[in-house]
This record gives sequence, C-alpha cells and structure tokens, in this order.
Amino acid sequence: MSAARGPLKGRAARLGRLMPSGPSSAARTPFVLLVVLLLGGGLITLLLLNSALNQGSFKLRELKDRTTELTDEEQALQRDVDANAAPDALERRARELGMVPGGSPAFLGPDGKVLGEPTVAASPKPSRTPSRAPARTPDPAATGPRQAAPGASATPKPTVTGTTPTAPTTSGR
Repeated sequence: MSAARGPLKGRAARLGRLMPSGPSSAARTPFVLLVVLLLGGGLITLLLLNSALNQGSFKLRELKDRTTELTDEEQALQRDVDANAAPDALERRARELGMVPGGSPAFLGPDGKVLGEPTVAASPKPSRTPSRAPARTPDPAATGPRQAAPGASATPKPTVTGTTPTAPTTSGR
C-alpha cells in the first residue's frame, strides 16, 4: 500500500468538496461554549441545592432541639401531676381546705331500697397550729348592747358540718 492517496474521483470527489479541507476552529467554538455553559449551570445548580439542604438541616436541628425541650417540659409537668394526684397529697390538700373524710355511705338499689346505714362525717380535730388566724370577736361589754338588723334573727343559726344527700326514688318499676 502506498502512503499517499491520489485525488478522489466521481462521487467521492463531490462528497469531498462538501467537507472542509483545512483545520477549522469556527466549528468547535459553539460546542465548547455549550459544554462550558452546561458545566457552569450544573455547578451553580449544585451550589444552590447544597445551600438549600444545609438550610433545611439547620431548621431540622432547631425543631429537634425544640421537641426535646417540650418533651422534657411535658415530663416535668406529668411528674407534678402525678405527685399532686397521689392519695397522700390529695388528703393533705383536702385537710388544708378544711375537708374531712366522709362517713359510711348509703346506696340506693334499683328498686329504690336504701342499702347501708349513712353516717355524718366527723368534724375535724382542732389543730395546734391553725392555718388561718381565728377571726376576732369584739368584746360585747366594750361595744355595748348590739341591735339586730331589721329582718335578721337575734339567735345564731347552727351550722351543719355534714349532710347526706337524698336521692330521688323512681316509682313505677
């Protein structure tokens, strides 16, 4: 085979004329620009995507920290509720309010019959250290005889410390 080829003939010669014969940089310029633009656009897109993901991760961290705070607060409040709902704490608070344990209850059966014997709750024992200061009563000798207001009775009415509510009975069964 020979290293050099001869001139082209016929159909090959016509096709050869359509192709540029020398080195041409004008045909490569648009391709190079297209590749540079695609690479630059891809880098900018990656940068924006990365910063959006970082911002989302910061927000996620803040929300996780807030969730941890709220969970701790909820547990502390639940401990307070549990401590105040304990029977001894309820009894102490009831005594501070002046309440006393109830007597024996009575129940109504479905036929209206009273079951059990109700008793009145016992009045509280006077404590040695009162939680409230007793009300001062004026000395009747120092103020003189007091006149009752119109429509008021002169004798004090007794106070009831405990009563048993009566339940309505149903008839017709």
